[in-house]
Amino acid sequence: MKEAMLYQKLADGKVKCGVCPHRCTIADGKRGICGVRENRQGILYALNYGKAVAVAIEPIEKKPLFHFLPRTQIYSFATVGCNLRCLWCQNWDISQNPKPQRPIIGEDITPEEHVKRALAAGVPSIAYTYTEPIIFVEYALDTMKLARGKGLKNVWKTAGYMTRETLEAITPYLDAANVDLKGPDDAFYVKYCGGEVQPVMETIKYLYKAGVHIEVTTLVIPGVNDSPEQLEKMAHFIADEVGKDVPWHVNRFFPGWKMMDAPITSMDSLKLAEEIGKKAGLRYVHIGNV
Repeated sequence: MKEAMLYQKLADGKVKCGVCPHRCTIADGKRGICGVRENRQGILYALNYGKAVAVAIEPIEKKPLFHFLPRTQIYSFATVGCNLRCLWCQNWDISQNPKPQRPIIGEDITPEEHVKRALAAGVPSIAYTYTEPIIFVEYALDTMKLARGKGLKNVWKTAGYMTRETLEAITPYLDAANVDLKGPDDAFYVKYCGGEVQPVMETIKYLYKAGVHIEVTTLVIPGVNDSPEQLEKMAHFIADEVGKDVPWHVNRFFPGWKMMDAPITSMDSLKLAEEIGKKAGLRYVHIGNV
């Protein structure tokens, strides 16, 4: 473990985390919503530092990134934990693993070792992915700095639920990101994810303006976020408030975690999303998971 970034010490031994918009106030001996940041006698620790729970080399298109280093392989890794609780999570067994306060699992791999492995594999980039890199930002950032020094590109696959402070810390070392825009409004995020939409939108806009290559993904879920009104709102946000050159991936949903009874997304629904995106002015709309 390692002392966490971006936190404040409060009275009575409590601390306030500043990595994500939850800004958890954490009492001594307790953890934040993510399940991996723990207050120990007034010091906030990232318990997942150096604990890789998943490591792989795979096509960059699986992030999905279609317009950044296409047809290359990417070294990918993650730790346990997440600051959201999306009911359809495909990686719930690792993203939700430390909630409540369970031991942190994972293989001990240093940032130096990740970079060494990526270089040995001959890949041009490293992805911080699978769970949520925001909650292993200390581990990710140390790796990103080393990777940048060795000429490797850094890629985040993220839900985008982070603070301005976190954005300012990672952006100098971040080359590309795929950000999930899961739904159009706060009502959706509160009900299904345990967060709010505005910080996600601000993340997308900030990274785009900073010159980071951005692609956006929406998992289209039947009866949840697939109405024309919802799709139009998301498409117009990307086209009108970010950029018409930002690729939008509209992906097929498959039942998972707490939404096992929901139907698989129809091709008609995905084609409707594609049509709506193009009508909004987006140049690149990609149907995925089909």
